[in-house]
Amino acid sequence: MGGVELDPYTDRYAARTRGMSASAIRALFAVASRPEVVSLAGGMPFIDALPLDAVGELVATMVRERGTVALQYGSGQGLPALREQICEVMALEGIEASPDDVVVTVGSQQALDLVTRIFCDPGDVVLAEAPSYVGALGTFSSYQADVVHVPMDDAGLIPAALESACEEMARANRTVKFLYTVPNFHNPAGVSLSVPRRDEVLAITQRYGIMVLEDNPYGLLGFDSDPVVALRGRTDEGVLYLGSFSKTFAPGLRVGWVLAPHAVREKLVLAAEASVLCPPQFTQTIVSDYLRTQPWQQQIKVYQEVYRERRDTILDALAQHLPEGTRWTRPAGGFYTWVTLPHGLDATAMLPRAVQGRVAYVPGSAFYADGSGTSMMRLSYCYPPPERIREGVRRLASVIDEELETRSTFADEPGTDLAPADVGVPEAVTAPGPDTA
Repeated sequence: MGGVELDPYTDRYAARTRGMSASAIRALFAVASRPEVVSLAGGMPFIDALPLDAVGELVATMVRERGTVALQYGSGQGLPALREQICEVMALEGIEASPDDVVVTVGSQQALDLVTRIFCDPGDVVLAEAPSYVGALGTFSSYQADVVHVPMDDAGLIPAALESACEEMARANRTVKFLYTVPNFHNPAGVSLSVPRRDEVLAITQRYGIMVLEDNPYGLLGFDSDPVVALRGRTDEGVLYLGSFSKTFAPGLRVGWVLAPHAVREKLVLAAEASVLCPPQFTQTIVSDYLRTQPWQQQIKVYQEVYRERRDTILDALAQHLPEGTRWTRPAGGFYTWVTLPHGLDATAMLPRAVQGRVAYVPGSAFYADGSGTSMMRLSYCYPPPERIREGVRRLASVIDEELETRSTFADEPGTDLAPADVGVPEAVTAPGPDTA
């Protein structure tokens, strides 16, 4: 008698489905959403900071006066008025663009999917920072592209390492389709690409004929300075720019965009029409009316102050509670800090104990295509209020202390080696720990 077939369609799926796997973050949501758990895992914006009464009135007025248009099908490229407004938003980061070259998408995640779909064949190479955004890694994997990681340090992507990766791929006769980078307040590392390095990175990619896919959802959420000129603001040669209103307005509307060269734009529109026909007119109209009628730049400043307070809180709590040998990045904006555990600890193996201790994080291995980064974790400070952040870090520190004590006990056994393998994890991506913070 044969065994039970859990999925009777296994033999019918396309080969590319073998690269599909559940996101580590999605798997955490069910646990992290419990009220007794302090979630430092998901990067959910603090929507309570929005003027919800004003947004509600805006939506009601829009439906009452233009509902028959907003609830109808629209253009596959997106509302012309919104595309013009998107160009005004990008101008804050030094980008000069035409609305004709903007494609509105269902969040920037769809933009990632569309770009990968039109450029990547199975076996093509995508260069990506180490670590890298988990949603991008899932997209690249689903199209059977191979991710080659490039190390970072506290000034972002290392140009010399990028040059070495390009040379290695050229020697191996591998086709590199693009460099994927989150240059501002990186997800998950929390660091930013320094201004001098931006020109170096562009010079290297142009020398090797490699496109740049610039993913920039956090660029307007800096705490200490004006926005840095984007890579796309420095050149329009070979740079595709992804943006989103999820972090500066509301993620539930799922409105993002891609700015691309004219010929690429046409392919993106065709690909988008094949998958969703058109982005929702309703949510686009809400965003467009919000930008037209509300003080949205002032609202971004409100978000900056909210997240600055939370950033300061988590850094203070980490310095106060985490044991010697722990290190973390010191973000100047965005949502995340990147923590490296003391030698020998495995963030993935420790997660069940953390959840039992009523705190959640995302293990670092989720952000590496090769599964490395086991000694690291991403902590998100954007959503919980400061007092919950402090309590979450206190609980996390208790879990780490227990793990260290357990490992110390078993390490006394002869012949025991408890250190996890953690190949390819860049030491330089972390910042000073509590002894020097």
